[in-house]
Amino acid sequence: MPVRPFPTKSQYRSQEFDGGAIDSSDEGYLVAYIDGGARGNPGPAGYGVVIEDEIGRPVAELSEFLGRQTNNYAEYSGLLAVLNYTRGHGFKALKVVSDSELMVKQINGEYKVSNATLKELHARAMKMIDQLDYFEIKHVLREKNRDADRLANLAMDRGIAKRAPAVSATDVGGVASVIPELNGVVRNGIVEFLGNPLPDGTLVKVRAASPAARK
Repeated sequence: MPVRPFPTKSQYRSQEFDGGAIDSSDEGYLVAYIDGGARGNPGPAGYGVVIEDEIGRPVAELSEFLGRQTNNYAEYSGLLAVLNYTRGHGFKALKVVSDSELMVKQINGEYKVSNATLKELHARAMKMIDQLDYFEIKHVLREKNRDADRLANLAMDRGIAKRAPAVSATDVGGVASVIPELNGVVRNGIVEFLGNPLPDGTLVKVRAASPAARK
């Protein structure tokens, strides 16, 4: 059953407008096609999102490389990205199309969420969905979601080529800024980073290298 189903007759009226795509919540609702993937599962992961207005006019495209993650993590990251976009642009109604049957059924309450990481992402998604007036999510086969799949693969290609750092579970959804690789040294068992200090709360992943390898 849909989470917050649309009424039979929508109060949103973008179909009455001529010209470009909608750009405010007064004009209509958004339709988002999302996809996420990981090469290796887990492996290099990314998501892609294609956002349209209710009559199919393009509104935005979102994509992001997520580092080494799972397929399901990437799918939820795509959902969080479009929820952030919807909220950030003042829209109160959203329809989502995804080829992840697992995520769709978890969001619709048909499946339980057992994985700890997915529980966190699921909780964040549900909190944002609760702030919308209307929300629906449905499953389609991958061949009917090709544009989002293309963007997800482009994100993975970019990340692999640039060896981009992973994005943490607290930052997914297009709100994180990618922090470049940093150097540091260990003194008395404590890692001291070189250069400018990092903001409090920054997630850091450490890869050890011998002193000779750093020369």
